[in-house]
Amino acid sequence: MKSKLHIAVIGAGAFGGWTALHLLERGARVTLLDAWGPGNSRASSGGETRVMRGTYGPDQPYTEMAARALRLWAKYERRWKRQFLHRTGVLWMASGTDDAFESGSVKALRAAKIRFQELSAAQMRKRWPQVNFEGIEWGIFEPECGYLDARASCLAVVEAFVAAGGKYRQAAGLVDGLENGPLSILSLSDGSQLKADCYVFACGPWLGQLFPQAVGDLVQATKQDIFFFGTAAGNDRFSDAHLPVWGDHRGRFRYGIPGSDRRGFKIADDTRGPVFDPTNGERVVSPETLKDIREYVGFRFPALKDAPLVETRVCQYEQTPDSHFILDRHPVAANAWIVGGGSGHGFKHGPAVGEMVAELILKEREADAIWRLARFKR
Repeated sequence: MKSKLHIAVIGAGAFGGWTALHLLERGARVTLLDAWGPGNSRASSGGETRVMRGTYGPDQPYTEMAARALRLWAKYERRWKRQFLHRTGVLWMASGTDDAFESGSVKALRAAKIRFQELSAAQMRKRWPQVNFEGIEWGIFEPECGYLDARASCLAVVEAFVAAGGKYRQAAGLVDGLENGPLSILSLSDGSQLKADCYVFACGPWLGQLFPQAVGDLVQATKQDIFFFGTAAGNDRFSDAHLPVWGDHRGRFRYGIPGSDRRGFKIADDTRGPVFDPTNGERVVSPETLKDIREYVGFRFPALKDAPLVETRVCQYEQTPDSHFILDRHPVAANAWIVGGGSGHGFKHGPAVGEMVAELILKEREADAIWRLARFKR
């Protein structure tokens, strides 16, 4: 009897955890590793919430991928009898002079069959009077989208993986010998070794350190400051019951998630921050960014002008030069796959990315050109 293919997945975040689960469900024997555990505070998949959206602008693969991810999130929520996707809706505010992102998204949303509404400024003001829509002429509202529980869903994926027979270990893979040819044995931080037929490295911002030749600075960690503001007692106008997730491309791109789970009103600037060390970096927000965010909050959400800052968080994006993912075989170690480059928008796609990578490996296919390392001229 032929033994099952043994696949090691290194990294239990949004990409790695879902890849391990999909591989297991398709009959592989899978060992999943993570240095600090799923959803840990150093990981790109850490923190409490992430945006689930289909609006992505024109000429990109992500709206269709988001549609698939939406179906998979719903499937696993039903299976596990747990909720991770909160369908508050997502509102995109568009100015009339610089709205290429929003206007370019309409065709893709329609093609992917993601429900949306085009709203006038007057319609938005009537529906959400707590928002100052100055400078906004129209919007896109996605009623079936919203926000995801990030850390909790990472944990749930690993729990489901283990319950289905997968093996999980908390350990890190070591760098030595990963790019010298086909990988036979992976040395681990606890002094042991792991032997598998195939290896999937879904190590987020650490991919460049693990693969300095193949990846190097093609994946860079950038520091991203997140802020939570508190509302007055009894004021639920900025909660997820009365306000959607939102994005505002007027000037700098800022986005937010309404108050949820007793946390504050979340807001962040999507501008890529400085290069950051995900292992040893001090996660303290920038006073300059806080000042800018306070001014913006006072302008766009006037009732929160003097709201207290109740929580901050520093996360990181694992940024590629073109903001597209990397889903590809290592150019020398053919039995090693590199899965990452989420670039600040990857979390929502976790179930769909995991499904895609599992199919690529088990059916011995090559990734589409948009995901391959060869697209970068080095």
